[in-house]
Amino acid sequence: MTRTATAARGLREEIAPGVVRCEWWHRLDDGRLQCDLCPRFCKLHEGQKAFCFVREARDGQMVLTSYGRATGFCIDPIEKKPLNHFYPGSSVLSFGTAGCNLGCRFCQNWDISKAREDRILSASASPARVAQAALEAGCKSVAFTYNDPIIFAEYAIDCAIEAHARGIKTVAVSSGYMAPEARQDFYAHMDAANIDLKAFTESFYRELSFAHLEPVLDTLRWLRHQTEVWLEVTTLLIPGRNDSEEEVEKLCAWFARELGPEVPLHFTAFHPDFMMMDVPPTPVATLIRAREQGKAAGLKHVYTGNVHDVRGQSTYCAACGQQVIGRDGYEITGWRLDREGRCSACKERLAGHFDPEPGRWGSRRRPLILAAQESH
Repeated sequence: MTRTATAARGLREEIAPGVVRCEWWHRLDDGRLQCDLCPRFCKLHEGQKAFCFVREARDGQMVLTSYGRATGFCIDPIEKKPLNHFYPGSSVLSFGTAGCNLGCRFCQNWDISKAREDRILSASASPARVAQAALEAGCKSVAFTYNDPIIFAEYAIDCAIEAHARGIKTVAVSSGYMAPEARQDFYAHMDAANIDLKAFTESFYRELSFAHLEPVLDTLRWLRHQTEVWLEVTTLLIPGRNDSEEEVEKLCAWFARELGPEVPLHFTAFHPDFMMMDVPPTPVATLIRAREQGKAAGLKHVYTGNVHDVRGQSTYCAACGQQVIGRDGYEITGWRLDREGRCSACKERLAGHFDPEPGRWGSRRRPLILAAQESH
């Protein structure tokens, strides 16, 4: 395995603007370079790019071509990721780059994930500048999101190192489609993750995402049982594709058995986009039914998203049933946790990470321009 010597300190040397040497690759006997970042294991001749578009065989080595470059930076509510048990109400500095290692036909961020990087990477910032911007803006965390941070892992890791040096938490919003060694290196620098479990059938992953289900399930099991990363999971329910009672029941049963009842599960609504414009939006009733199925399977915290559903977005004590965190969209409307994160009524501890008081960021979304402040 070829590794970058400066990776541990976030001091990677740029070969060209926005280009650094990759980790997680090796040379094959036939001279091609194999990317070992994700289960695709792309095998590249000189000059070829991987499926994700941003990792390339160049001058006898694998390079990342989107380092320090982004589609833009924005301050979001943490609940937008969605993370409901990770410092509720706090603000998070969010950004993504270009490309993706999946090919979802229903992608809701297709303008980013399917773009050639040189067309949309209009913002730039060093890892130190990203972390400093989060600190100056009063953000609790930095989120690597919009497209999958797996494909810009070197940049995300370096940003995470700088964020942690300033007391800022880190969040990965990902498909979980990552190879085991790279996964271990990447999540060593993450405090929380929301993993997108797109469906619970291999046929869905193969036909609609051009990927496979089992590597995602393996990542979920590993994150839950082998790391200290706070984990929440999201499934986008698409009418007629992955929303049947039978599939949701199987998903929830596996979830309860393999991940346990404390991990939050979010069922979110599909809206027509990209290559699935002919599919109708998810009915609210479908989300409510899926939430009830999750609760029936023994899951303690099941949420609905992308619709207005106050009950489905609020958090309840699993022991006594009291609403402990009220939500209306991304707004915190009620808080009945004590300073140790326990239910004020019965003192049952709520799983997750909580400050003594909730954040007050609310539903605001504020773009940031970092490039103009970048020092050279």
